[in-house]
Amino acid sequence: MTPFHWNEHENRAPLQSVQHAGMEFSVGDRVRLWPRRKADIMDIALKGKLAVIEAIEQDFEDQIHLAVVVDDDPGRDMGLLRQIAHRFFFSLDEVEPAVAASDQAHEHRP
Repeated sequence: MTPFHWNEHENRAPLQSVQHAGMEFSVGDRVRLWPRRKADIMDIALKGKLAVIEAIEQDFEDQIHLAVVVDDDPGRDMGLLRQIAHRFFFSLDEVEPAVAASDQAHEHRP
């Protein structure tokens, strides 16, 4: 008989990087945000913003989410402390790698 584990995921090592659409995203990488759902005002406010990947999370359905802290958030330090309202979650298809100093918002993105 196999022992029952309430949370089989709690023993997983935290993800440090993930591949998506031929690109690698790692903790500490800078990304540009392109929210797709437009579900609330935050999706509109965060469109095109630069952020840093603070963590890569995997939920109980094995979906990957990038926890990001937005560069120009006045409460950025609170996001780095994993405080709510300053740490945002995006799916892999809602971000793109930020290109160094020449990075510009792409108006063609949805």
